[in-house]
Amino acid sequence: MTIQNNYETLNLEISDSIAYLTVTREKSLNALNSTMMTELKSVLTELLSVKGVSGMVFTGAGDKAFIAGADIKEMLDMTTEQAHIFGKLGQDVTLLFETVPFPVIACVNGFALGGGCEMAMACDFIYASETAVFGQPEVKLGLIPGFGGTQRLSRIIGRNRAKELMYTGRNMDAAEALETGLAVKLFQDKEQLIAAAVETIKKVGRVGPLAVSLAKKVMNSGNDLTVEEGLAHELDQFAAIFGSQDKKEGTQAFIEKRKPVFKGL
Repeated sequence: MTIQNNYETLNLEISDSIAYLTVTREKSLNALNSTMMTELKSVLTELLSVKGVSGMVFTGAGDKAFIAGADIKEMLDMTTEQAHIFGKLGQDVTLLFETVPFPVIACVNGFALGGGCEMAMACDFIYASETAVFGQPEVKLGLIPGFGGTQRLSRIIGRNRAKELMYTGRNMDAAEALETGLAVKLFQDKEQLIAAAVETIKKVGRVGPLAVSLAKKVMNSGNDLTVEEGLAHELDQFAAIFGSQDKKEGTQAFIEKRKPVFKGL
């Protein structure tokens, strides 16, 4: 399966069951503006119904930035009402990254600041190059994060670390990102970074796609539940998947000592 679609600020290619989504405002360090976020929302919404995708590699064009942040020029004269619309659009995009039924790996090379850090955190996990720089520097502009940073950062690195990072607006280098769990793995350069993400998605493609999709759904929804509520949700989905063809195929293949052929059904 090979599909390619071009947008004003994005490039999407689906090849060999892997989606490659790249933001392409390289001259602006891939800064998020309304056009880009509208296109991201459109692309991710479309991908909700695309079959046969094992996972997505999400990155920024060039070597300097994943996404350096939101476009400050666009934000300069925003009214309160306009800011609400802008923030809601950004939050919609981050929620869609969490909703698409396959893993999304944020491949961070260079700056991932403000809205860029928020977009990366909305992905399933982050692979980073040694040049990656993370942060929520909004307070330096008299602002706070608006695309989920106040909620996701503390869930990933812990409340107190998140507060220290956010209150000071300081940057976090790649080594600290790995230490705190913000980044899962580090790589020497962008080429190695992308190659590792592709290899991980290929591994995902060899297991049950329905199981991966449900695991993502249950884990993400559990963030807002008590342990007891999360366990109840897990139990419901655990039982439900026993009615799937993939479960029957996977368990039968194990008994027969052969590789399973999953169909996502």
